[in-house]
Amino acid sequence: MRNRQRGREAFSEHSYWQSYSDMMAALLLIFILIIAITLAIYKQKTNDLEQTRLDLSAAQEQLDLAKADLENSRVEIEKSNEELASSLAELKQAYAEAALTKEELNNAYLEIENAKKELATTKSELQDIVGIRTDIIGALQAAFNNSSMKVDAQTGSITFSSDVLFRYNSSTLTKDSKASLKEIIPKYLDVLLQEQYKGYIAEIIIEGHTDTDGGYQGNMELSYDRANAVANFCLDADNGLSEGKIEQLQQLLTVNGKSCSNPIYKSDSSGNLTQEVDMASSRRVEIKFRLKEDEMIEKISNILSQEVK
Repeated sequence: MRNRQRGREAFSEHSYWQSYSDMMAALLLIFILIIAITLAIYKQKTNDLEQTRLDLSAAQEQLDLAKADLENSRVEIEKSNEELASSLAELKQAYAEAALTKEELNNAYLEIENAKKELATTKSELQDIVGIRTDIIGALQAAFNNSSMKVDAQTGSITFSSDVLFRYNSSTLTKDSKASLKEIIPKYLDVLLQEQYKGYIAEIIIEGHTDTDGGYQGNMELSYDRANAVANFCLDADNGLSEGKIEQLQQLLTVNGKSCSNPIYKSDSSGNLTQEVDMASSRRVEIKFRLKEDEMIEKISNILSQEVK
C-alpha cells in the first residue's frame, strides 16, 4: 500500500517537469517565430524603405528638371512680355501717328476718287500713244487691201524685189518698175504723212539689201545706190507726190545701204528657217518708218508726272 503511494507521487513529480519543459519549448518556439516574423517584417520594411528612397531620388530629379524647365519658361515669358510691351508701345505710337480725323479721312477718299478718274484718263491717253503704230499699220494695210503689195503686219514696211526694180548689178530703175513705184509709193507715203500720223513719224527709211554673192563693199555701194534711186524717184514731183508732201518727206527721209548684212533665209516644208540663203528674196529694197519713240516716252513721262502731282 505504501509502495503504490510512492509510485504515484514519483509519477506525479515527473509529469510536472515534463509539462514545464513542453511549455518552455513552446514558448521558445513562439519566441523564435516572433523573431523570424520580426526579421521578415524588418527586411520587408527595409526593402520598402530603400525603394521609397529610390523613388524619392527619381522624383527629386524630375522635380529638379521641372524646376529648370519652369525657370526657362519663366525667362521666356518675361522675354515675351518685354517684346509684347515693346510691340504694344510701337503699335500705340503707330496708331497715334496714323490716326486721321474724320475730315482728313473724307479728304483722303475724295483724293482717291479724283486719282481714279485721272488714272482712267491717263490710261486712255497712254493707249492712244502706244497704239499709234498699230493704227498706222492698220491704215497702211487698208490702203493696200486690193494691191499685190503686202504690208508687214509687225513693222508696217513694204518690200520691192530688186530683180523687179533693176537689172542685174544695176542701180537704174527700169521703165516697168517706175510704173509700179508710181502706183505704190504715193499711196504708202500719203498714209504716213496724214495729219493724224505725221507728228509721230521720226523717219521714213528707204533701205537697200543685196544677196551674199560678191564682196561686202561692192554690195554696200550697190545696195545704197538702189535705195537712193528709189528715194530720188519719190522726191520727183512727176511721180505722184505733191510739192507739200515732198517737202515733208525731205525732212523725214533717210537712205541706207545694208549690203549683204541682212539676208533672207529659206524655209523648209514645216516653215522653219534653214541656213540656206534665199538669194532672190535677199535682193530687195524696203521702205519703212520709225516712230518718235523719244517724244512718245517724254509725253508719257509728262502724263505720269502730272498724275503724281
